[in-house]
Amino acid sequence: MVWKFSDGRPVYVQIMEHIQTAVLTGIFPPGSKIPSVRELAADAKVNPNTMQHALQELEQSMLLITQGTLGRFVTQDSAVIDAARNKLLHNLTQECIKKYAALGISPEQAANLLLECGKREA
Repeated sequence: MVWKFSDGRPVYVQIMEHIQTAVLTGIFPPGSKIPSVRELAADAKVNPNTMQHALQELEQSMLLITQGTLGRFVTQDSAVIDAARNKLLHNLTQECIKKYAALGISPEQAANLLLECGKREA
């Protein structure tokens, strides 16, 4: 997994987003075991405590579950995965709306731009 972090936002939040994206794109499919805290921290080049914090937050959201000494696994509950996908999409949409608004573009104009870009890509 490629880890890129930006300034201005807590690293643990960015880690959570990376792992959520990995789950939603199938890198970590439902029911799969995720690497240990130490493995993920070494791969991301972050402090294990930071990684632990991110993983605990993902457990609280029920996207990850701990099975005793066996480790952490991605939930198999499709409703939880769908909720995570919807939340991520909502956050991305809100971020885009703010950026468009700063440029004086209405949500309707933004929607039209997205549709045009989508047609060109298809």
